[in-house]
Amino acid sequence: MFDSLSTKLDKAFQVLKGHGKITEINVAETLKEVRRALLDADVNFKIAKDFTNSVKEKALGQDVLTSLQPGQLLVKIVKDELTTLMGSEAAGINLQSKPSVILMSGLQGSGKTTFSGKLALYLKNKKSKRPLLVAADVYRPAAIDQLEVVGTQIGVPVFTDREQQNPVAIAQAALTQAKKDNHDIVIIDTAGRLAVDQVLMEEIKAIHEAVTPDETLFVVDAMTGQDAVNTAKAFNDLLNFDGVVLTKLDGDTRGGAALSIRSVVEKPIKFIGTGEKMEALDVFYPDRMADRILGMGDVVSLVERAQEQFDEEQARLINKKIAQNQFGFDDFLTQIQQVKKMGNMKDLMGMIPGAGKMLKDVDIDDDAFKHIEAIIGSMTPQERSTPKLLNHSRKQRIAKGSGRSLEEVNQMIKQFAQMSKMMKMMKSGKGRQMMQLFQGGLRP
Repeated sequence: MFDSLSTKLDKAFQVLKGHGKITEINVAETLKEVRRALLDADVNFKIAKDFTNSVKEKALGQDVLTSLQPGQLLVKIVKDELTTLMGSEAAGINLQSKPSVILMSGLQGSGKTTFSGKLALYLKNKKSKRPLLVAADVYRPAAIDQLEVVGTQIGVPVFTDREQQNPVAIAQAALTQAKKDNHDIVIIDTAGRLAVDQVLMEEIKAIHEAVTPDETLFVVDAMTGQDAVNTAKAFNDLLNFDGVVLTKLDGDTRGGAALSIRSVVEKPIKFIGTGEKMEALDVFYPDRMADRILGMGDVVSLVERAQEQFDEEQARLINKKIAQNQFGFDDFLTQIQQVKKMGNMKDLMGMIPGAGKMLKDVDIDDDAFKHIEAIIGSMTPQERSTPKLLNHSRKQRIAKGSGRSLEEVNQMIKQFAQMSKMMKMMKSGKGRQMMQLFQGGLRP
Protein backbone atom coordinates (compact mmCIF):
# COMPACT_ATOMS: atom_id res chain seq x y z
CA MET A 1 0.00 0.00 0.00
CA PHE A 2 1.49 3.34 -1.14
CA ASP A 3 4.94 1.70 -1.51
CA SER A 4 6.01 3.92 -4.41
CA LEU A 5 4.86 7.15 -2.75
CA SER A 6 6.47 6.21 0.59
CA THR A 7 9.80 5.47 -1.11
CA LYS A 8 9.82 8.77 -3.03
CA LEU A 9 8.88 10.83 0.02
CA ASP A 10 11.66 9.17 1.98
CA LYS A 11 14.12 10.12 -0.78
CA ALA A 12 12.81 13.70 -0.69
CA PHE A 13 13.61 13.97 3.03
CA GLN A 14 17.06 12.47 2.44
CA VAL A 15 17.81 15.60 0.37
CA LEU A 16 17.26 17.66 3.51
CA LYS A 17 19.21 15.32 5.80
CA GLY A 18 22.19 15.39 3.47
CA HIS A 19 22.92 19.06 4.20
CA GLY A 20 25.00 20.19 7.16
CA LYS A 21 22.91 23.34 7.48
CA ILE A 22 19.23 23.74 6.78
CA THR A 23 18.40 26.70 4.58
CA GLU A 24 15.34 28.06 2.84
CA ILE A 25 16.92 26.88 -0.42
CA ASN A 26 17.31 23.22 0.53
CA VAL A 27 13.89 23.20 2.25
CA ALA A 28 12.46 24.41 -1.08
CA GLU A 29 14.47 21.69 -2.86
CA THR A 30 13.03 19.03 -0.53
CA LEU A 31 9.49 20.27 -1.07
CA LYS A 32 10.07 20.25 -4.82
CA GLU A 33 10.85 16.54 -4.51
CA VAL A 34 7.77 16.07 -2.31
CA ARG A 35 5.62 17.70 -5.00
CA ARG A 36 7.20 15.48 -7.65
CA ALA A 37 6.45 12.40 -5.50
CA LEU A 38 2.81 13.48 -5.20
CA LEU A 39 2.49 14.03 -8.95
CA ASP A 40 4.05 10.61 -9.62
CA ALA A 41 1.43 9.19 -7.26
CA ASP A 42 -1.23 10.60 -9.63
CA VAL A 43 -2.27 13.41 -7.30
CA ASN A 44 -3.99 16.36 -8.99
CA PHE A 45 -1.39 19.05 -9.94
CA LYS A 46 -3.23 21.88 -8.15
CA ILE A 47 -3.62 19.80 -4.99
CA ALA A 48 0.10 18.87 -5.04
CA LYS A 49 1.11 22.49 -5.54
CA ASP A 50 -1.22 23.81 -2.82
CA PHE A 51 0.00 21.09 -0.48
CA THR A 52 3.70 21.92 -0.81
CA ASN A 53 3.00 25.68 -0.63
CA SER A 54 1.12 25.12 2.63
CA VAL A 55 3.93 22.97 4.04
CA LYS A 56 6.54 25.60 3.10
CA GLU A 57 4.51 28.40 4.66
CA LYS A 58 4.09 26.48 7.92
CA ALA A 59 7.69 25.28 7.93
CA LEU A 60 9.10 28.79 7.68
CA GLY A 61 6.48 30.03 10.14
CA GLN A 62 7.56 27.43 12.73
CA ASP A 63 11.27 28.32 12.45
CA VAL A 64 12.27 25.00 10.91
CA LEU A 65 15.57 26.56 9.81
CA THR A 66 16.65 27.30 13.39
CA SER A 67 15.17 24.18 14.98
CA LEU A 68 17.47 21.68 16.71
CA GLN A 69 15.84 18.90 14.65
CA PRO A 70 14.73 20.64 11.44
CA GLY A 71 14.32 17.42 9.43
CA GLN A 72 12.01 15.86 12.01
CA LEU A 73 9.99 19.04 12.34
CA LEU A 74 9.48 19.25 8.58
CA VAL A 75 8.38 15.59 8.48
CA LYS A 76 5.86 16.35 11.25
CA ILE A 77 4.47 19.30 9.26
CA VAL A 78 4.16 17.10 6.15
CA LYS A 79 2.43 14.43 8.24
CA ASP A 80 -0.06 16.98 9.64
CA GLU A 81 -0.77 18.34 6.16
CA LEU A 82 -1.28 14.83 4.74
CA THR A 83 -3.74 14.14 7.56
CA THR A 84 -5.64 17.34 6.79
CA LEU A 85 -5.59 16.59 3.06
CA MET A 86 -7.23 13.21 3.66
CA GLY A 87 -9.87 14.53 6.04
CA SER A 88 -8.30 15.10 9.51
CA GLU A 89 -10.56 12.67 11.40
CA ALA A 90 -12.31 9.37 10.80
CA ALA A 91 -15.88 9.90 9.59
CA GLY A 92 -18.65 7.90 11.20
CA ILE A 93 -21.56 6.24 9.45
CA ASN A 94 -25.14 7.41 10.08
CA LEU A 95 -27.26 4.57 11.47
CA GLN A 96 -30.01 6.52 13.24
CA SER A 97 -33.12 5.24 11.42
CA LYS A 98 -34.85 1.90 12.01
CA PRO A 99 -34.00 0.36 9.63
CA SER A 100 -31.06 2.44 8.41
CA VAL A 101 -30.70 2.35 4.62
CA ILE A 102 -27.25 2.39 2.99
CA LEU A 103 -27.21 2.92 -0.77
CA MET A 104 -24.18 1.84 -2.81
CA SER A 105 -23.20 3.72 -5.96
CA GLY A 106 -20.28 3.49 -8.38
CA LEU A 107 -19.12 2.17 -11.72
CA GLN A 108 -19.16 -1.47 -12.77
CA GLY A 109 -16.05 -3.28 -11.53
CA SER A 110 -15.41 -0.90 -8.64
CA GLY A 111 -16.17 -3.61 -6.09
CA LYS A 112 -19.66 -2.52 -4.92
CA THR A 113 -21.03 -6.04 -4.44
CA THR A 114 -18.02 -7.33 -2.53
CA PHE A 115 -17.90 -4.19 -0.41
CA SER A 116 -21.63 -4.50 0.35
CA GLY A 117 -20.88 -7.92 1.83
CA LYS A 118 -17.84 -6.64 3.74
CA LEU A 119 -19.89 -3.79 5.22
CA ALA A 120 -22.71 -6.16 6.18
CA LEU A 121 -20.21 -8.42 7.97
CA TYR A 122 -18.58 -5.41 9.67
CA LEU A 123 -21.94 -4.12 10.94
CA LYS A 124 -23.03 -7.59 11.99
CA ASN A 125 -19.87 -8.48 13.92
CA LYS A 126 -18.64 -5.15 15.22
CA LYS A 127 -21.87 -3.18 15.66
CA SER A 128 -24.19 -6.11 16.54
CA LYS A 129 -26.61 -5.19 13.73
CA ARG A 130 -29.00 -7.38 11.71
CA PRO A 131 -28.29 -6.36 8.10
CA LEU A 132 -30.24 -7.27 4.97
CA LEU A 133 -28.47 -7.20 1.60
CA VAL A 134 -30.54 -6.13 -1.41
CA ALA A 135 -29.77 -7.18 -5.01
CA ALA A 136 -30.91 -4.18 -7.06
CA ASP A 137 -28.67 -4.72 -10.10
CA VAL A 138 -31.10 -6.03 -12.74
CA TYR A 139 -28.72 -5.68 -15.71
CA ARG A 140 -25.70 -7.83 -14.94
CA PRO A 141 -26.83 -11.48 -15.06
CA ALA A 142 -24.40 -12.70 -12.41
CA ALA A 143 -24.90 -9.78 -10.01
CA ILE A 144 -27.73 -11.39 -8.04
CA ASP A 145 -25.90 -14.72 -7.90
CA GLN A 146 -22.73 -12.99 -6.70
CA LEU A 147 -24.52 -11.20 -3.88
CA GLU A 148 -26.25 -14.42 -2.82
CA VAL A 149 -22.88 -16.19 -2.66
CA VAL A 150 -21.48 -13.33 -0.57
CA GLY A 151 -24.53 -13.39 1.72
CA THR A 152 -24.19 -17.13 2.29
CA GLN A 153 -20.47 -16.74 2.99
CA ILE A 154 -21.01 -14.16 5.75
CA GLY A 155 -24.35 -15.45 7.08
CA VAL A 156 -26.44 -12.45 6.03
CA PRO A 157 -29.79 -12.80 4.19
CA VAL A 158 -30.16 -11.38 0.68
CA PHE A 159 -33.41 -9.92 -0.70
CA THR A 160 -33.92 -10.75 -4.39
CA ASP A 161 -36.77 -10.56 -6.91
CA ARG A 162 -35.64 -12.09 -10.20
CA GLU A 163 -38.98 -11.40 -11.88
CA GLN A 164 -38.86 -7.66 -11.18
CA GLN A 165 -36.89 -5.46 -13.60
CA ASN A 166 -37.48 -2.15 -11.82
CA PRO A 167 -34.70 -1.51 -9.25
CA VAL A 168 -36.81 1.15 -7.50
CA ALA A 169 -39.58 -1.40 -6.87
CA ILE A 170 -37.00 -3.94 -5.64
CA ALA A 171 -35.55 -1.42 -3.18
CA GLN A 172 -38.99 -0.47 -1.86
CA ALA A 173 -40.06 -4.11 -1.47
CA ALA A 174 -36.80 -4.88 0.35
CA LEU A 175 -37.42 -2.05 2.80
CA THR A 176 -40.90 -3.40 3.55
CA GLN A 177 -39.46 -6.90 4.06
CA ALA A 178 -36.70 -5.55 6.33
CA LYS A 179 -39.26 -3.90 8.64
CA LYS A 180 -41.32 -7.11 8.69
CA ASP A 181 -38.28 -9.28 9.57
CA ASN A 182 -36.89 -6.78 12.07
CA HIS A 183 -33.67 -5.96 10.21
CA ASP A 184 -32.05 -2.73 11.43
CA ILE A 185 -29.76 -2.23 8.38
CA VAL A 186 -30.64 -2.41 4.66
CA ILE A 187 -27.70 -2.34 2.23
CA ILE A 188 -28.75 -1.81 -1.39
CA ASP A 189 -26.31 -2.98 -4.07
CA THR A 190 -27.11 -1.02 -7.24
CA ALA A 191 -26.10 -1.46 -10.88
CA GLY A 192 -23.00 0.13 -12.35
CA ARG A 193 -21.85 1.00 -15.85
CA LEU A 194 -18.49 1.02 -17.57
CA ALA A 195 -18.64 4.82 -17.62
CA VAL A 196 -20.80 7.59 -16.15
CA ASP A 197 -23.97 7.93 -18.25
CA GLN A 198 -27.37 9.59 -17.93
CA VAL A 199 -29.31 6.31 -17.58
CA LEU A 200 -27.14 5.22 -14.65
CA MET A 201 -27.44 8.57 -12.89
CA GLU A 202 -31.21 8.82 -13.35
CA GLU A 203 -31.67 5.32 -12.01
CA ILE A 204 -29.57 5.82 -8.89
CA LYS A 205 -31.32 9.15 -8.24
CA ALA A 206 -34.71 7.46 -8.53
CA ILE A 207 -33.72 4.81 -5.98
CA HIS A 208 -32.32 7.52 -3.72
CA GLU A 209 -35.60 9.48 -3.81
CA ALA A 210 -37.69 6.35 -3.24
CA VAL A 211 -35.90 5.00 -0.14
CA THR A 212 -34.30 8.21 1.28
CA PRO A 213 -31.11 6.48 2.47
CA ASP A 214 -29.33 7.45 5.69
CA GLU A 215 -26.02 6.92 3.89
CA THR A 216 -25.18 7.03 0.19
CA LEU A 217 -21.69 5.68 -0.38
CA PHE A 218 -19.65 6.02 -3.56
CA VAL A 219 -17.47 2.95 -4.13
CA VAL A 220 -14.36 3.45 -6.26
CA ASP A 221 -11.34 1.38 -7.25
CA ALA A 222 -8.32 3.13 -5.67
CA MET A 223 -6.00 1.72 -8.33
CA THR A 224 -7.59 3.89 -11.03
CA GLY A 225 -5.94 6.96 -9.47
CA GLN A 226 -7.00 10.31 -10.91
CA ASP A 227 -9.77 8.65 -12.95
CA ALA A 228 -11.32 7.59 -9.63
CA VAL A 229 -11.32 11.21 -8.48
CA ASN A 230 -12.92 12.44 -11.71
CA THR A 231 -15.64 9.78 -11.52
CA ALA A 232 -16.32 10.62 -7.87
CA LYS A 233 -16.80 14.28 -8.80
CA ALA A 234 -19.28 13.39 -11.58
CA PHE A 235 -21.33 11.23 -9.20
CA ASN A 236 -21.22 13.78 -6.39
CA ASP A 237 -22.37 16.63 -8.63
CA LEU A 238 -25.57 14.70 -9.42
CA LEU A 239 -26.08 12.53 -6.35
CA ASN A 240 -24.44 14.45 -3.47
CA PHE A 241 -23.29 11.27 -1.73
CA ASP A 242 -22.26 11.12 1.94
CA GLY A 243 -18.90 9.42 1.73
CA VAL A 244 -16.34 7.53 -0.33
CA VAL A 245 -15.22 3.91 -0.13
CA LEU A 246 -11.81 3.07 -1.63
CA THR A 247 -11.53 -0.59 -2.67
CA LYS A 248 -8.33 -2.47 -3.64
CA LEU A 249 -6.20 -0.05 -1.63
CA ASP A 250 -3.89 -2.95 -0.75
CA GLY A 251 -2.84 -3.10 -4.42
CA ASP A 252 -2.37 0.67 -4.83
CA THR A 253 1.32 1.56 -4.67
CA ARG A 254 0.73 5.20 -5.66
CA GLY A 255 -2.06 6.57 -3.46
CA GLY A 256 -3.32 9.35 -5.74
CA ALA A 257 -7.02 8.64 -5.15
CA ALA A 258 -6.72 8.57 -1.36
CA LEU A 259 -4.77 11.83 -1.34
CA SER A 260 -6.90 13.75 -3.87
CA ILE A 261 -10.51 12.64 -3.52
CA ARG A 262 -11.29 14.44 -0.24
CA SER A 263 -10.21 17.82 -1.62
CA VAL A 264 -12.06 17.42 -4.92
CA VAL A 265 -15.46 16.19 -3.72
CA GLU A 266 -15.30 17.58 -0.16
CA LYS A 267 -16.69 14.33 1.18
CA PRO A 268 -14.90 12.02 3.64
CA ILE A 269 -13.34 8.66 2.85
CA LYS A 270 -15.26 6.40 5.23
CA PHE A 271 -13.96 2.88 4.53
CA ILE A 272 -11.09 1.21 2.70
CA GLY A 273 -10.81 -2.30 1.29
CA THR A 274 -7.48 -3.88 2.18
CA GLY A 275 -7.71 -7.36 0.68
CA GLU A 276 -9.90 -10.03 -0.89
CA LYS A 277 -11.15 -11.61 2.33
CA MET A 278 -14.57 -10.50 3.61
CA GLU A 279 -12.95 -9.29 6.84
CA ALA A 280 -10.54 -7.04 4.89
CA LEU A 281 -12.39 -3.79 5.58
CA ASP A 282 -11.07 -0.90 7.67
CA VAL A 283 -12.49 2.40 8.85
CA PHE A 284 -10.38 5.12 7.20
CA TYR A 285 -8.26 7.07 9.71
CA PRO A 286 -6.44 9.96 7.96
CA ASP A 287 -3.81 10.34 10.70
CA ARG A 288 -2.95 6.63 10.70
CA MET A 289 -2.74 6.58 6.90
CA ALA A 290 -0.42 9.61 6.95
CA ASP A 291 1.84 7.73 9.38
CA ARG A 292 1.95 4.71 7.07
CA ILE A 293 2.70 6.83 3.99
CA LEU A 294 5.68 8.35 5.82
CA GLY A 295 6.94 4.94 6.97
CA MET A 296 5.96 5.45 10.61
CA GLY A 297 3.76 2.37 10.78
CA ASP A 298 0.33 2.05 12.35
CA VAL A 299 0.62 0.25 15.67
CA VAL A 300 -2.87 1.28 16.83
CA SER A 301 -4.55 -0.48 13.89
CA LEU A 302 -2.28 -3.51 14.37
CA VAL A 303 -3.34 -3.80 18.03
CA GLU A 304 -7.01 -3.38 17.08
CA ARG A 305 -6.78 -6.18 14.52
CA ALA A 306 -5.09 -8.42 17.08
CA GLN A 307 -7.84 -7.71 19.61
CA GLU A 308 -10.52 -8.58 17.07
CA GLN A 309 -9.01 -11.96 16.18
CA PHE A 310 -7.54 -13.25 19.44
CA ASP A 311 -9.90 -14.91 21.88
CA GLU A 312 -9.15 -13.88 25.48
CA GLU A 313 -10.14 -17.24 26.99
CA GLN A 314 -7.95 -19.04 24.46
CA ALA A 315 -5.09 -16.64 25.24
CA ARG A 316 -5.48 -17.43 28.96
CA LEU A 317 -5.27 -21.18 28.29
CA ILE A 318 -2.19 -20.73 26.07
CA ASN A 319 -0.52 -18.61 28.76
CA LYS A 320 -1.18 -21.41 31.25
CA LYS A 321 0.29 -24.01 28.87
CA ILE A 322 3.41 -21.88 28.31
CA ALA A 323 3.90 -21.53 32.07
CA GLN A 324 3.58 -25.31 32.51
CA ASN A 325 5.80 -26.15 29.52
CA GLN A 326 2.84 -27.74 27.72
CA PHE A 327 2.73 -25.47 24.63
CA GLY A 328 2.31 -27.84 21.67
CA PHE A 329 1.98 -27.80 17.89
CA ASP A 330 -1.83 -27.55 18.04
CA ASP A 331 -1.47 -24.32 20.04
CA PHE A 332 1.14 -23.10 17.57
CA LEU A 333 -1.23 -23.85 14.68
CA THR A 334 -4.06 -21.97 16.41
CA GLN A 335 -1.82 -18.90 16.80
CA ILE A 336 -0.84 -19.05 13.11
CA GLN A 337 -4.48 -19.27 12.00
CA GLN A 338 -5.39 -16.26 14.12
CA VAL A 339 -2.53 -14.22 12.66
CA LYS A 340 -3.71 -15.15 9.14
CA LYS A 341 -7.18 -13.77 9.94
CA MET A 342 -5.64 -10.38 10.70
CA GLY A 343 -5.11 -9.74 6.98
CA ASN A 344 -2.52 -9.48 4.21
CA MET A 345 0.94 -10.25 5.65
CA LYS A 346 2.77 -7.43 3.86
CA ASP A 347 0.03 -5.02 4.98
CA LEU A 348 0.53 -6.15 8.59
CA MET A 349 4.30 -5.70 8.28
CA GLY A 350 3.67 -2.16 7.02
CA MET A 351 1.95 -1.36 10.32
CA ILE A 352 5.18 -1.95 12.24
CA PRO A 353 7.29 1.26 12.33
CA GLY A 354 10.30 0.90 10.04
CA ALA A 355 9.37 -2.58 8.82
CA GLY A 356 7.70 -1.33 5.64
CA LYS A 357 10.91 0.33 4.48
CA MET A 358 13.02 -2.74 5.24
CA LEU A 359 10.61 -5.09 3.45
CA LYS A 360 9.66 -2.90 0.48
CA ASP A 361 11.50 -5.17 -1.99
CA VAL A 362 10.62 -8.40 -0.19
CA ASP A 363 7.77 -10.48 -1.56
CA ILE A 364 5.83 -11.75 1.47
CA ASP A 365 3.59 -14.59 0.36
CA ASP A 366 0.21 -14.88 2.10
CA ASP A 367 0.69 -18.65 1.79
CA ALA A 368 3.93 -18.51 3.77
CA PHE A 369 2.39 -20.59 6.58
CA LYS A 370 1.07 -23.34 4.31
CA HIS A 371 4.10 -25.60 4.64
CA ILE A 372 3.96 -25.29 8.46
CA GLU A 373 0.27 -26.21 8.44
CA ALA A 374 1.01 -29.18 6.18
CA ILE A 375 3.80 -30.43 8.45
CA ILE A 376 1.71 -30.13 11.62
CA GLY A 377 -1.24 -31.74 9.80
CA SER A 378 0.91 -34.82 9.15
CA MET A 379 1.65 -35.33 12.84
CA THR A 380 -0.32 -37.64 15.13
CA PRO A 381 -2.29 -36.06 18.03
CA GLN A 382 0.35 -37.37 20.45
CA GLU A 383 3.19 -35.80 18.43
CA ARG A 384 1.41 -32.44 18.32
CA SER A 385 0.89 -32.35 22.08
CA THR A 386 4.32 -33.79 22.95
CA PRO A 387 7.02 -32.41 20.60
CA LYS A 388 9.71 -34.43 22.41
CA LEU A 389 8.37 -37.59 20.72
CA LEU A 390 9.71 -36.43 17.34
CA ASN A 391 12.65 -38.71 16.65
CA HIS A 392 14.30 -39.21 13.26
CA SER A 393 11.91 -41.89 11.94
CA ARG A 394 8.84 -39.87 12.93
CA LYS A 395 10.27 -36.81 11.21
CA GLN A 396 10.83 -38.83 8.03
CA ARG A 397 7.21 -40.01 8.09
CA ILE A 398 5.97 -36.44 8.65
CA ALA A 399 8.12 -35.14 5.78
CA LYS A 400 6.72 -37.76 3.42
CA GLY A 401 3.13 -37.17 4.55
CA SER A 402 3.34 -33.38 4.18
CA GLY A 403 5.21 -33.37 0.88
CA ARG A 404 8.07 -31.37 2.45
CA SER A 405 11.74 -32.23 2.87
CA LEU A 406 13.25 -33.58 6.09
CA GLU A 407 15.30 -30.39 6.28
CA GLU A 408 12.11 -28.28 6.23
CA VAL A 409 10.57 -30.42 8.98
CA ASN A 410 13.69 -30.00 11.14
CA GLN A 411 13.73 -26.25 10.46
CA MET A 412 10.07 -25.87 11.49
CA ILE A 413 10.62 -27.87 14.70
CA LYS A 414 13.65 -25.71 15.50
CA GLN A 415 11.64 -22.51 14.92
CA PHE A 416 8.86 -23.87 17.13
CA ALA A 417 11.35 -24.62 19.92
CA GLN A 418 12.85 -21.12 19.64
CA MET A 419 9.40 -19.51 19.70
CA SER A 420 8.34 -21.59 22.72
CA LYS A 421 11.46 -20.50 24.56
CA MET A 422 10.93 -16.86 23.64
CA MET A 423 7.26 -16.94 24.71
CA LYS A 424 8.23 -18.39 28.08
CA MET A 425 10.81 -15.63 28.56
CA MET A 426 8.21 -13.01 27.60
CA LYS A 427 5.90 -14.25 30.33
CA SER A 428 7.98 -12.25 32.80
CA GLY A 429 9.34 -8.72 32.92
CA LYS A 430 8.95 -6.19 30.10
CA GLY A 431 7.99 -8.87 27.60
CA ARG A 432 4.60 -9.39 29.26
CA GLN A 433 2.96 -6.39 27.60
CA MET A 434 4.16 -7.42 24.12
CA MET A 435 2.83 -10.91 24.79
CA GLN A 436 -0.55 -9.47 25.80
CA LEU A 437 -0.62 -7.24 22.72
CA PHE A 438 -0.34 -10.12 20.28
CA GLN A 439 -2.89 -12.15 22.24
CA GLY A 440 -5.43 -9.33 22.15
CA GLY A 441 -5.26 -8.51 25.85
CA LEU A 442 -3.70 -5.04 25.71
CA ARG A 443 -6.01 -2.09 25.13
CA PRO A 444 -4.59 0.89 23.20
